[in-house]
Amino acid sequence: MQLNNNNQNMLTQDIRTKIVRTASFIALGGNLLLCVLKLTVGLISGSLSVLGDGIDTATDVGIAVMAVLVSFIINKPSDSRYPWGHQRAETIASMVLAFIIMFAGIQLFIASINKLIQVHQGAILPMPQRIAIIVTAISIAGKLLLALNQYLLGKQAQSLMILANARNMVNDIVISVSVLIGFIISILFNAPYFDPLVALLVSCWIIKSAITLFIELNVELMDGNTNKQLYEQLFSAVAAIPGVKNPHRARIRKMANLWDIDLDIEVDGSMPVSEAHIIAEKTSLVIKNTLGNVYDIVIHIEPYNSDREGECYGLSTEDVGGIE
Repeated sequence: MQLNNNNQNMLTQDIRTKIVRTASFIALGGNLLLCVLKLTVGLISGSLSVLGDGIDTATDVGIAVMAVLVSFIINKPSDSRYPWGHQRAETIASMVLAFIIMFAGIQLFIASINKLIQVHQGAILPMPQRIAIIVTAISIAGKLLLALNQYLLGKQAQSLMILANARNMVNDIVISVSVLIGFIISILFNAPYFDPLVALLVSCWIIKSAITLFIELNVELMDGNTNKQLYEQLFSAVAAIPGVKNPHRARIRKMANLWDIDLDIEVDGSMPVSEAHIIAEKTSLVIKNTLGNVYDIVIHIEPYNSDREGECYGLSTEDVGGIE
């Protein structure tokens, strides 16, 4: 039996979409301003770290544009081509975001290595200019405000994409702070080679962040779920329903910020179909109230002590302890 909660979640999803869209436009405007500023100053001053910081912010502009586009897609109703709806567009966009971050990190890593090789070969690097230091300080303040805004809106909307963008902005803050520290060290010790050295360390940080995000998103795209507590809550809620026994073959996957649930339960095989239907509806309602943010629930009814031979998908109560 399938109970679709699309209509019940519609208002919530509309509000969520507006929050995601607002966050995306704020990120787009703020990043675009910082991007133009850092790229211009980086080219004028010849600072590789400022230029690399500007390139990283340019990727943020691309990410923000993508987020705006996704905000118009995720709230589309399901259709014949996409019967599950369009929620996964957000996950796919987040995956693209991870690759963009990775690409930016690799490019900065290569540029930093090349610059350090030039220093090793005797090249003389210019000292940091005052304008580069000022712009870097402005970038830190601007990114701090943007990261806080994206985190708060991402939490409110339960949007993995916006939260991933907030994480990316925290990386940007680390980058800018590292650049500023590099400038200070370069001036204090008359060592301009700290500029590409800091850029190298920053690139490693960016690459690590991209890999971590990719691993998290890969679990979601493959319909995985590492949240043991969700299954514990599911089985505990079902166990309290009179007439329902042996919940098994439970599968919970994420659709953006919503849960899509499949579950088998056992009832008295002699009861009429209408009564089994009522129990299934009650089970669905209890699960929805317990877990919250339920996109869809599919409940399969079986008689007590059914033969489970050949059932190879989903989890039962004895499997929950093995989730990692």
